[in-house]
Amino acid sequence: MTLDGYFEGAKSWELDWHRTVLNDEFHNFALDQLRGAEALLFGRVTYEGMATYWQTASGETAEYMNRLPKYVFSRTLRNADWANTTIVSDDAVAEAGRIKERATCDLFVFGSGKLSATFFDAGLFDEVRIALAPVVIGQGQALFGRGLGRVPMKLLEARTFSNGCVILRYEPSSRHEPLSAQ
Repeated sequence: MTLDGYFEGAKSWELDWHRTVLNDEFHNFALDQLRGAEALLFGRVTYEGMATYWQTASGETAEYMNRLPKYVFSRTLRNADWANTTIVSDDAVAEAGRIKERATCDLFVFGSGKLSATFFDAGLFDEVRIALAPVVIGQGQALFGRGLGRVPMKLLEARTFSNGCVILRYEPSSRHEPLSAQ
């Protein structure tokens, strides 16, 4: 996320500003996260972009991304050609709850702003990790959109990298005010 609160630029997949944080230190952090993941959850738009990139990428990170089970939540996607992908077209909250109940370690949602807002509203997140990039881009897409109810957070950790990136780990409060309460 940028300092001004965007997870992508004004256009879909406008992510050139990510280069401000990509170094060996950040790469090792990201790889450690993947090592602790049981599955990856995506909305359709994020899934399609990630699939396009990771299916042709190489290296240890690509191996994890391609090997891990993936769930894509979409009412419109009919085929998923990225290895180990399950399409969830029914109730996203109910299915994510079932996946979470069966999980023995971490599930990760990358980007997927609309899906993340839905999961926040349902109280499904146990932890939120934000990589805060030291850059302002002026316009773009907010990570959770603008319609999410208030979700108080408890800071668990703030980790600073040599490139100025800060990883913020938060625990959402169970006292959030869902969209339905507004």
